[in-house]
Amino acid sequence: MKPILSGIFAAALALSASAVQAQDKPPLKIGGILDMSSLYADITGPGSETAAKMAVEDFGGEVLGRKIEVLAADHQNKADLAANIARDMLDNQGVEMIYDVAASATALAAGEIAKARGKIIIFNGPGSIRLSNEACGPTTIHYVFDTYGQANVTGLAAVKSGLDTWFFLTADYAFGQDLEKDTGAVVTKTGGKVLGSVRHPLNTSDFSSFLLQAQASKAKVIGLANAGGDTVNAIKQSAEFGIMKGGQKVSPLLAFVTDIDSIGLETAQGLLLAEAFYWDMNDETRAFSKRFQERVKRPPTSAQAGVYSSVTHYLKAVKAAGTTDAAAVMKVMKDTPINDFFAHNGKIREDGRMVHDMYLFEVKKPSESKGRWDDYKLLATVPGNEAFQSLEQSRCPLVKK
Repeated sequence: MKPILSGIFAAALALSASAVQAQDKPPLKIGGILDMSSLYADITGPGSETAAKMAVEDFGGEVLGRKIEVLAADHQNKADLAANIARDMLDNQGVEMIYDVAASATALAAGEIAKARGKIIIFNGPGSIRLSNEACGPTTIHYVFDTYGQANVTGLAAVKSGLDTWFFLTADYAFGQDLEKDTGAVVTKTGGKVLGSVRHPLNTSDFSSFLLQAQASKAKVIGLANAGGDTVNAIKQSAEFGIMKGGQKVSPLLAFVTDIDSIGLETAQGLLLAEAFYWDMNDETRAFSKRFQERVKRPPTSAQAGVYSSVTHYLKAVKAAGTTDAAAVMKVMKDTPINDFFAHNGKIREDGRMVHDMYLFEVKKPSESKGRWDDYKLLATVPGNEAFQSLEQSRCPLVKK
């Protein structure tokens, strides 16, 4: 009996030592740099933090014997603050991966910090094509959408339907400038004309002077190269000015279901928009969105759904790689297709672009909607290799040509 008891005692000691060792391991920290209080708060903000926490919970809460912690900070739409937060997270707080970084100027700033430290940064809320072009890096991932994809899906459809003259209202920072540039290129390539543009400051409350210039241009389409609260205010004020009733179309080049809800179907009906995700597309999207809505009290935006998907993909790669080393984890992430409610056969390319299908939606009439959040009808599914910039066009220094 003594040898048996000794063996049992030794095994118990080994298990106890293993448990203590696991508890002694530092947590794996992932950090969100978000707009928690300004014009992009509904698009990303607390909802993105919730999506990241849901991904961690569903994964089991730990990986490689380490508890997973989700951090979040408010960048207040200031690029210098975003850079400082990224620096503090990576240098002082032990963060291994940064997610979301809503807004392009803030993302470009935080991205440089992450690249310099060789840490993974995943962009879900920002749209500037520069993030997978000139600003790309071996540990950067642009996951949800970009200005090229938005322009390609929305602009192409509009011009083909006869809406071939455009005037742009553009938010005066990296994202807006890129969105105007990319959409203008699609319009002219497809046979349309750009009649002019005007730039407005970020977070504008009064669009009257800008809308008067757009109205005077007689363009068939007023393209809104902005996002969040700016898009909502521009569309509402366009309706007040009678622009739509006067025969001009207003096209939000980036809009989310939260924006349409704020505008209301009476005003937003008939708008064409490109999205990477919609809560009511199939059983999978509805199942996730129901769980999300129980916490946040509204469906997820595409950026928030992308946070859940990308955090899950990252954690699976950490587990498969057996390490948090960024290069090893990135290799697994790029080698592994993404198949979940957000993307089917998604693929992270060498430039960091996650290629997946995009969707062209039309906003429903009030009479077509079954209730709040039932806002879109699907017009077309655009394969990722057609929606996003090709590698041949890429300006990312990592792309071999």
